[in-house]
Amino acid sequence: MPKLSVVVPFYNVRTYAPDALRSLGLNARDDFEFLLVDDCSTDGTSGLLERAARELPGAVLLRHERNGGLATARNTGLDAARGEYLAFLDGDDWLAPGHLSRTLAAIEALSCDFVRTDHVSCTGRTRSVQRVPFGPEAVVADPRTAILPADRATSVDYPYAWAGMYHRRLLERGLLHFTDGLRTAEDRPWIWRLHREAASFAAVGLPGVFYRRGVATSLTQIGDERQLDFIRAFDQVLAEVITDRDSALLLPKSVRTYCAIIAHHFGSLERFEPAVARKLRSMSTAALGRMPQDVLDRVLDTMDADRAALLRRLRPGRRLPSGAATR
Repeated sequence: MPKLSVVVPFYNVRTYAPDALRSLGLNARDDFEFLLVDDCSTDGTSGLLERAARELPGAVLLRHERNGGLATARNTGLDAARGEYLAFLDGDDWLAPGHLSRTLAAIEALSCDFVRTDHVSCTGRTRSVQRVPFGPEAVVADPRTAILPADRATSVDYPYAWAGMYHRRLLERGLLHFTDGLRTAEDRPWIWRLHREAASFAAVGLPGVFYRRGVATSLTQIGDERQLDFIRAFDQVLAEVITDRDSALLLPKSVRTYCAIIAHHFGSLERFEPAVARKLRSMSTAALGRMPQDVLDRVLDTMDADRAALLRRLRPGRRLPSGAATR
């Protein structure tokens, strides 16, 4: 059994894949395997992966016959993974030399279910370190304690699957697979489930993943209908939280996050195609109607005025703020 399996999906990232593959080579060990998932690329990425499969130590090439999206590609890699520990990388990002060995040493020393790492956000030549929003470092904790408070960024708001490492027992419990077919926000149900159901975790710093922002082919930059999968992703979060033993405590956080993401998309409405913008509006209205209305009332009362006003305009029936007089 390999010590570590790294799942790396690729889709039409010919410009960036060489950086990712080179960085894997600078992290390679005899007991590591790299599961390179070609999600039906059409731009020459496939040729780069074929070469890597021959030259990169530990590389295994997996191919999709049709494009399935990031969630499905990660699942393909997970299904083939043999390692005691698992990690992720996206095909347009890269790793610092030795990052995987350092992270592996940290999770083995702490003997916990998973660790979360800081990362370096890269926009052009600009670099900034993004920290895991959890205070104690290298201290094993109950992942549930990192979900709240509702009104502050917490570990579930840092959903990046590649910012960490995970013990195989989580895979065997069904906690590492993603919702098949989600094209965006695929990591939101995943990170919530991980924090609700895993037994232990730690934040360990180690900012060795370089996350490339502003990639033209990334879904975060494309305003087509695939962006609207965030609705399905957060509906799943809500449905699972509602059945959780601590639902009364966790619902305000999940509703507030859902509302914040809706407001975020309306803040950059110009990037959407007109038909998609109209669909975003109707789907957001329906989503607000599906939320527990008493919880939504409380959340809107505590959000900043601009976002609360936007969400109230979208809300079915357009309820007035709590305590407001009717005319």
